[in-house]
Amino acid sequence: KVELTPKGIRKIGEKALVDIFSALGKDPFGQHQIAKRGIGAVKSEETKPYQYGDPFSIDVGRTLMNSIMRNYSGQSLDLRPEDFEVYNTEYQTRSATVVMLDMSWSMIWFNRFFAAKKVAVALNSLIKSKYSRDRLYIVGFYAIAREIPIVELPYVQLQEGVMGTNMKDGLRISEKLLTRETGCNKQIIMITDGEPTAHFENGELFFQYPPSPKTLLATLQEVKKCTEQDIVINVFMLSNDYYLREFVNKMTQLNKGRAFYTTPEHLGHYLLIDYIQKKRKRIV
Repeated sequence: KVELTPKGIRKIGEKALVDIFSALGKDPFGQHQIAKRGIGAVKSEETKPYQYGDPFSIDVGRTLMNSIMRNYSGQSLDLRPEDFEVYNTEYQTRSATVVMLDMSWSMIWFNRFFAAKKVAVALNSLIKSKYSRDRLYIVGFYAIAREIPIVELPYVQLQEGVMGTNMKDGLRISEKLLTRETGCNKQIIMITDGEPTAHFENGELFFQYPPSPKTLLATLQEVKKCTEQDIVINVFMLSNDYYLREFVNKMTQLNKGRAFYTTPEHLGHYLLIDYIQKKRKRIV
């Protein structure tokens, strides 16, 4: 059978990145802080006056110019502490991420699944090229959930004719994967258009639509387990249904994560820019 090589997968990811970022232009996106300590200082092009305790990464040109502008006799420079300017630094975090990809049949509408899969491929390419210390996992969920190896991602299809969105099982597998990681920020990025309608009870799959209260409760219990493991859950919602908003709000309140209500056309912009901006914290 014909299979994609690792090089082919990289090419697909690179093209997806180009497509997403070329459409982004200068569209702004809100920043947020990182509470946990990062690793690896990155020099910024911006500078500031040196203050005691700053990393001594001097901008020699600006420092000398400050001395000249202040008092230049034509003979020698009189450098003083207030002349020194240093580069701002950013601390780059290491993170482990699980993308939870909704594979239920409703994701066929408005190209939701195609957009979600494209973003997952692009995110993998971004991590491989720019954040090699990061770890990425993919978990697909519908009536059941399973880890999807990156090499299988281009082939993943919706599960036609299978009823149920087992968000609980997806969270369970994601938590299991992330608890293996140590010394890094852990997050789940869930891309979905619906609320949980299925879960396992005593080894048997339970499905009900509209969602049963016990399915909702079981899912929130899994959210609580992730929260106890310091795993942040960010939900990228491709639907704006009122009842769905209510459930997602409960998730974010419990986990202290965030919810983004977006469309397939803008999913890549929001998700990838958010990922990049969360990687760095400006030290001013």
